[in-house]
Amino acid sequence: MCEPISPNIDSENHLKKYNMKTTSLSRKLLSRVLSVYFILTFIVTCGQIVAEYYNTKSHITNELLTLEKTFTGSLTRAVWELNTQQAIDIAEGLIAIPMIQGITVTDENGDIITQLGRATNQEDLEYINDNDSSNGHQIISSTKGGLFGHSFPLIFEFSGRTTRVGTVELLSSNEVIFDRIEVGIYFLIGNAMIKTAFLVFLFTLAFNQLLTRPLEEMSEQIKRFDIDDPESSKLNTMQYERNELTILEEAYNNLIDELVLYKERLDKAQQEIVKTNQQLDEHNLLLEQEVAKKTSSLSSSMLELQKQKQELLQQQVKLKDENNRRRHTEETLLQTNKDLKNSVLELKKAQEMLLTTEKMASLGNLSAEVSHEINTPVGVSITSTSYLADLLENLINSIASGKLSKRALTDFTHNAQQSINLLLANLQRASDLIASFKQVAADQTSDKLRRINLSQYLNEIIQSLMPKLKKTKHKIHIDCPDDLTIYTHAGAISQIITNLIVNSLIHGFENIEQGDIFIKAYRDNHNIHIHYSDNGKGLTPEQLKHLFEPFYTTKASMGGTGLGTHIIHNLVTDTLNGSIKAESELGNGLRYEIIFLDMADD
Repeated sequence: MCEPISPNIDSENHLKKYNMKTTSLSRKLLSRVLSVYFILTFIVTCGQIVAEYYNTKSHITNELLTLEKTFTGSLTRAVWELNTQQAIDIAEGLIAIPMIQGITVTDENGDIITQLGRATNQEDLEYINDNDSSNGHQIISSTKGGLFGHSFPLIFEFSGRTTRVGTVELLSSNEVIFDRIEVGIYFLIGNAMIKTAFLVFLFTLAFNQLLTRPLEEMSEQIKRFDIDDPESSKLNTMQYERNELTILEEAYNNLIDELVLYKERLDKAQQEIVKTNQQLDEHNLLLEQEVAKKTSSLSSSMLELQKQKQELLQQQVKLKDENNRRRHTEETLLQTNKDLKNSVLELKKAQEMLLTTEKMASLGNLSAEVSHEINTPVGVSITSTSYLADLLENLINSIASGKLSKRALTDFTHNAQQSINLLLANLQRASDLIASFKQVAADQTSDKLRRINLSQYLNEIIQSLMPKLKKTKHKIHIDCPDDLTIYTHAGAISQIITNLIVNSLIHGFENIEQGDIFIKAYRDNHNIHIHYSDNGKGLTPEQLKHLFEPFYTTKASMGGTGLGTHIIHNLVTDTLNGSIKAESELGNGLRYEIIFLDMADD
C-alpha cells in the first residue's frame, strides 16, 4: 500500500532555502533611486553653476561697455592732444577698479601709450567683431590666462570730421567672475547637499515603513508555516491600504486555501487507494485461476508453434537459395558495369580523336582551298615573268644588231612596267593569303596565349576564308573598335569564328543566293562580348534545343558530322572559360552571344 509523504521533510527543505543568504530588495531599490537622484542633482547643480558663470560674465562685459562710454571722451582728447601723462592717469584710475584686470592704450599707429595690469601676447588674443561692427568694437578672448574684454577705437570729432586717434583694450578675467559667483556656488552646493540629505532620510524612512518592515513581518509569519495546520499559517499583516504587499498577502492566503483543499482531496484519495488495494487482492485471486486455465491452452499453442518453426526452417532454405541466385546476378551486373565503364572511356577517347580529326579536316579543307586560291596569282606571276623575259630578249637582240630605236625602247619600258606591276600585285596577293593562312593555321593547332588586336585578327580570319567566300555573293560585316587589344587563346577565337562562318555558308544560307553575316565585338569592363548573326533560314525550336549536342546534324546524308557547334561550345566554355548562348527563329536567321574574360585582367 502507498504511504503519504512526511510533511516535515518539505518543511525542513523550505526553511533551508529561506535561510540562504539573501539580498535586501528595499536596499537595492533605494540605492538605485538615490543613485539616479544624485546624478540628476549633480548635473543640475553643474548646469546652474555654468549658467551663473556665463550670466556674471555677461554682466561684467556690459559694465566694461558702460565704463567705455564714461571715460572714452576724456581719453580720446588726451591722446589727440598728445597728453601722455593724462592718458596714463586715466588708465591708472581705470585699473584701480577691481573688475578691470588689464588696460592697454595705443595710438593710431598701434604703438602702446600705456599698458597696465595683466596682458598677454597678441598671438594669444582672439578678436571677434561685435554685433554692430560699424563702430569698430571687438570682443576679446584669450587662449591663455582666462582673459576677456572689449577693444574699441578712440574717435575724435573736429569740424564735423571724425578721426581715429587710437585704440583701448579693457580686459577682465575668470578670477573676477569666480569672485563674484563664489558665494552663489557655495549656496548651490550647500542647497543640493541639504536637499540630498533630506531626501535620503525621507526615502530611507519611507522604504523602511512601507516595504522593509512589512516584508520582514510577512517573512516571520511564513517561517512559522505549519504543514499539519495550514489554516493557522495564513498571513495577517496590518495593512490599511491596498498595494502590492496586500496583493501578495492575498495570493499567499489563497495558496493556503488551495493547499487545505488539496490536503482534503489527498486524504480522500488515500482512502480510495486502500479500498482499491483490497479490490486488487480479490482480482489477483481471480487472475491466478485464469492463469491456470490459460497455461493448459498455451501447451497446445506451443505445439502449433513447433510446426510453424519447421515451416520457417524450410522457408529459410529457400531464401538462402534465392540469396545465392541474387548474389550471382549481382556479380554479373558488376562485371557488366565495369565493361560499360571501359566502353565509356573508349567512347570518350574516340570522341576526342573525332574532335581532333574534325579540326584537322577543317584545317585541311582550308589548306586545300587556300592552295587553290594561291595558284591563280602564282600562275599570273609566271606568265608575267615569261612575257617580261621575252621583251628583255627582244631588247638584247635589237641592241646587238644595232637596230634599237627610241620607239622600241619606249614600248619595252611601258610593257615591262605593266608586267612588273602585275607581277608585284599578284605576288603580294599570294603573300597575304599565305600569311593569313599561316597565322590562322598556327593558332588553330596551338593553345598558346598571345596578345592580339581583335579587329585585325578578325580580318585575318576572313582573309583566310576568302577562297570559300569569293565563290558566293555573301558578305561579312565586322563592327569592332580598332584599338580593342586582348590577351587570350587566339587559336580558339580562330576556330570559333571559322566554324560559325562555315556553318552559316553550309546550313544557314542553303538555297539563299546572297546572305549577310554580322560580327560585332566590344569590351564591357573585363569581359569581351562577340555577337554573331546571319540572316539565313534559321532553326526550329527542336533543332535549337539540340544545337550544341555532339553528332547532331541535319546534313548526316551529306557527310555532316554534327561536331561543329559542339567544338564551338567546348572552345568557349573550356578553353576561353566563357559562355555562349544561341537564339533563332525559323526564317529569321541564327544569333550567337559569346562572352569571355580578357586574360590580361586576371
